[in-house]
Amino acid sequence: MRLVSWNVNGLRACVKKGFEETFDVLGADIVALQETKLQEGQIDLQFPGFSSYWSYAEKKGYSGTVVFTKEEPLQVLHGLGVPHLDTEGRIVALEFPGFWFVNVYTPNAQNGLARIDHRMEWDDAFREFCANLRLGQLPDGGTATPKPVVMCGDFNVAHEEIDLKNPGPNRGNAGFSDEERGKFTDLLNAGFVDTFRSLYPDREGAYSWWSYRFNARANNAGWRIDYFLVSDDLADKVQGADIYGEILGSDHCPVALDLNL
Repeated sequence: MRLVSWNVNGLRACVKKGFEETFDVLGADIVALQETKLQEGQIDLQFPGFSSYWSYAEKKGYSGTVVFTKEEPLQVLHGLGVPHLDTEGRIVALEFPGFWFVNVYTPNAQNGLARIDHRMEWDDAFREFCANLRLGQLPDGGTATPKPVVMCGDFNVAHEEIDLKNPGPNRGNAGFSDEERGKFTDLLNAGFVDTFRSLYPDREGAYSWWSYRFNARANNAGWRIDYFLVSDDLADKVQGADIYGEILGSDHCPVALDLNL
């Protein structure tokens, strides 16, 4: 099974840059997008053989997530179950017979860590949400069959120094603060595996986001902030992990995971 995640930084703009052709080239069974920046009815985007499940932000032109999948899910969740955290369309979670698939667009802590308190609350709630899904506990208090979890998306944090080009000058900035990095460590310690880093523990220069400033992408001065994580009971099912830095259309590039399920 091939899974793809991509922060498209505005889906309507990305479609104008060849998104539909890229979708076909990636050859995925599930495609998860973040930062779609649209409301219901603002785009008619369909792919033969795929169903789509959308979460929209209340604020127009902001945030938003979607999952395209070949297999019909058993159920779909559109939030963490925390009302004040669920207004920005940051979650689409699909239950399949063998696993949960969670697409996430994590809030940015913003310049000067202006939104760090919100970010910390989000990280704690998201970690609990994913851990509970694994145990078969739903946000509304209902129950489901316990099963493994696959999560992906823009987590808005470079976890370790190897995950960004210039760790020194960026230490303490949004996306590389001790607080955000610590919460990502907490997520891994809750029983999840960073699939790319598990396969390539020492690979440098593997980034998924580049600033539009200072020719960052041409110079590969980037950050790895887009991830696929799996619960540790799926770690031995990971067959491959890719970062497609050559694919344009956004300031992020697609990342992929191949699972033997």
